Amino acid sequence: MGTALVYHEDMTATRLLWDDPECEIERPERLTAALDRLRQRGLEQRCLRLSAREASKEELGLVHSPEYVSLVRKTQVLGEEELQALSGQFDAIYFHPSTFHCARLAAGAGLQLVDAVLTGAVQNGLALVRPPGHHSQRAAANGFCVFNNVAIAAAYAKQKHGLHRILIVDWDVHHGQGIQYLFEDDPSVLYFSWHRYEHGRFWPFLRESDADAVGRGQGLGFTVNLPWNQVGMGNADYVAAFLHLLLPLAFEGGYHLESLAESVCMTVQTLLGDPAPPLSGLMVPCQSALESIQSARAAQAPYWKSLQLQDVTPVPTSPSTHSPEGRPPPLLPGGPMCKAAVPAPAPSSLLDQPCLCPAPSVRTTVALTAPDITLVLPPDVIQQEGSALREETEAWARPHESLAREEALTALGKLLYLLDGMLDGQVNSGIAATPASAAAATLDVAIQRGLSHGAQRLLCVALGQLDRPPDLAHDGRTLWLNIGGKEAAALSMFHVSTPLPVMTGGFLSCILGLVLPLAYGFQPDLVLVALGPGHGLQGPHAALLAAMLRGLAGGRVLALLEEDSTPQLAGILARVLRGEAPPSLGPSSVASPEDVQALMYLRGQLEPQWKMLQCRPHLVA
Repeated sequence: MGTALVYHEDMTATRLLWDDPECEIERPERLTAALDRLRQRGLEQRCLRLSAREASKEELGLVHSPEYVSLVRKTQVLGEEELQALSGQFDAIYFHPSTFHCARLAAGAGLQLVDAVLTGAVQNGLALVRPPGHHSQRAAANGFCVFNNVAIAAAYAKQKHGLHRILIVDWDVHHGQGIQYLFEDDPSVLYFSWHRYEHGRFWPFLRESDADAVGRGQGLGFTVNLPWNQVGMGNADYVAAFLHLLLPLAFEGGYHLESLAESVCMTVQTLLGDPAPPLSGLMVPCQSALESIQSARAAQAPYWKSLQLQDVTPVPTSPSTHSPEGRPPPLLPGGPMCKAAVPAPAPSSLLDQPCLCPAPSVRTTVALTAPDITLVLPPDVIQQEGSALREETEAWARPHESLAREEALTALGKLLYLLDGMLDGQVNSGIAATPASAAAATLDVAIQRGLSHGAQRLLCVALGQLDRPPDLAHDGRTLWLNIGGKEAAALSMFHVSTPLPVMTGGFLSCILGLVLPLAYGFQPDLVLVALGPGHGLQGPHAALLAAMLRGLAGGRVLALLEEDSTPQLAGILARVLRGEAPPSLGPSSVASPEDVQALMYLRGQLEPQWKMLQCRPHLVA
């Protein structure tokens, strides 16, 4: 269905007419710089372009008072002095004769996108708009924002399309207090905001921007604030917030033109299904970030079952708990951060310069032989015809008795050919099959082949009855995670096993609380997902796992299935590997006590070595 891009040139018309250092950063270049970058990267051409329409008076009235809408309408005929005087009645705002038209287009663009997505015309999309909206309130402009575009879109989606649960994720340096005020007593809208706060010393200087503002009335627990109390938060801090706060809740239901343009491009690339770039820097969240995350988790725990089974005791903040920079200095391999030797984070041999646009010419390839497999594959997924050279395949198979049979040898040749295509950058992701009796041996070969042909760090997530290959070197280049083991065990920091959770809630907790923190801490450049004998995963669960792991290694994920797996499973995995959203897991459920116990045991064992597992700061005397 594709990705929509909603825009209108008229939204560049409004501009500041007088000198105001506070407001001069909100200028037309915010849009034009982002649009120019999209065009330079070839992204605009890959989207379905929609022209924004003006929101109607009734649509604006979904969140704004009639008196306020009328006041903004009158700015069309005011002179410069009158506009400046009116602007002075609000905080950090300016009006222009074109403001009303531009603001209606900005709100209408969101409505265009809501209609396109919810009617199935597109899969997803981005509305590129100004003026912005998240500070605007029912009867007041604020912080460059005139009409609250996102709030109007949410209310419209509820009214016109009958939605009952909407998640708003507000990623901005400033807190979107306007959205919070509009929905703070509404349990149908979950509002999540992470923002610079600095203990209330950063604009908009509001006490209700802190973590303990959780909504009111029926909306208690549906306002989630994650206030950053120091500057310079990095990739590890945001990933920790995703894994330990935002995603557990979601599965229940100043402008810098260069960075803004780049952010818009990366958002569109992700919506188009392109793989995400690898994250740079040491994946260790700083103490200040952990304090904020833990404070937010503690504030939300009374309202969310996904947090109630975990230790969410508030941690008192103290300057003595971290260095002035709030982040420990980088440690060399073998230091206290890594008890075993592990290569220091460095540009991946596969992704030296991540250039992700245009998308790979072959995004996903399958090496499967089921006769009806083409019936379940998306049209742009390639069915591989080639195979590795017979002599080379036999050489790799020779140490494994289970690979001696012709059917296993044929499947191995196809896997090697596919893996080489991924390592050479010709293919981004893939799916291969093997006879059940040869699953362990085939996975062993895939790991050894990957490590010997360019992969510096390889993550293997093995599901079912698959043991770590005994001859696999303990050199820190491979992280082996087995989901489906007999018991929870951390045999080393690079060898972890856990039983398959029996409930959907337990499976989500395992992925968010164990698999992804370890994976992002490890930073692989190749990911293998093996569904071995007795893996026990249903299609939607396997798809979610693959979709989550796709955020790593530039999307280089190879899924290994048993040959007797259903074509439907291969089809679901092919869709998520090419960038589609995974299917719903169905009704949510709480993790069983046994699943929680296993998870907390492993986290306790591994947290000293893997800092991404931390969700609360460590106090020091």
